Amino acid sequence: MSEATNVTVTVITRQGCHLCEAAEADVARICGELGVEWTTTDVDGDPELRAEYGDYVPVILIDGAQHGYWRVEEDRFRAALAR
Repeated sequence: MSEATNVTVTVITRQGCHLCEAAEADVARICGELGVEWTTTDVDGDPELRAEYGDYVPVILIDGAQHGYWRVEEDRFRAALAR
């Protein structure tokens, strides 16, 4: 199994966001291939997240740190998960 299994991936999303749906599909595919668990969090369900990320969803967090937003850069995302 991949060493990346110890990594925490969270996608911060918003209902009705087409970019969020695309990012979730990409993250699901990539994490599935690498054996990495991931979750989603709705930005509108947390005032602090909404204040920080409201205009940038989807946002991808790896181990709680912002990795990227709006689109998944697959090569960069895979490299970050392999560390």
